[in-house]
Order: sequence, then structure tokens, then C-alpha cells
Amino acid sequence: MLLIKCPYCEEERSELEFRAAGEAHIARPANIADITDEEFADYFFLRDNPKGLIFERWRHMSGCGRFFNAVRDSVSDKIHLTYKAGEPKADVSAFLPNAVEKGASK
Repeated sequence: MLLIKCPYCEEERSELEFRAAGEAHIARPANIADITDEEFADYFFLRDNPKGLIFERWRHMSGCGRFFNAVRDSVSDKIHLTYKAGEPKADVSAFLPNAVEKGASK
């Protein structure tokens, strides 16, 4: 079972209290009425599904009810970091392979 830390409640809780809500940090069209049907379909339906670190939105359903962002490894399912919705995209360099080597070279 995953333990997920809600950045609002500031507690680690069981994954059963949360619901995944899709990809985070999606660039929304400035004026949706001006885009083509194909561009709308791409924006609305297509999402990245990389192997490795991904940015996701989650909601604390059985707690505060708020949305937040999480950095999760899609291979191991480990959640490395959570942060409040609206905050800038998190720096994930510390979670990447060879992060220790990269940090040592500075």
C-alpha cells in the first residue's frame, strides 16, 4: 500500500484516501475557440505516459478534498514528492538516475 503525503493536511495517509486525477501541468490553450478540432482532441484526450518520473494531479478525497501535484515513478509506483496545486513544476533532478554523481560534480 502506498502512503501519500497531502501537502495541505501535512500528513501521510493511505492511498485509499486519494484519487488520481491525471497528468499535471498541462498547457491549456489560451483561446480554445480558436483551435482546430485536431488540436482540441490532442489537448483534451492525449496524455504522456512515460516510463519513469511523471507529474500527476491527485485529490485527497477522504481528507481535505483538495487537489495537489505528485511526482511518481511509473515503474516502481513510488511517490517521491507532493506539492500544492498552482506551485511551479517541481525540480526532479534529485530523483533521476546518477543524481549523486551529478551533484558531486558541482
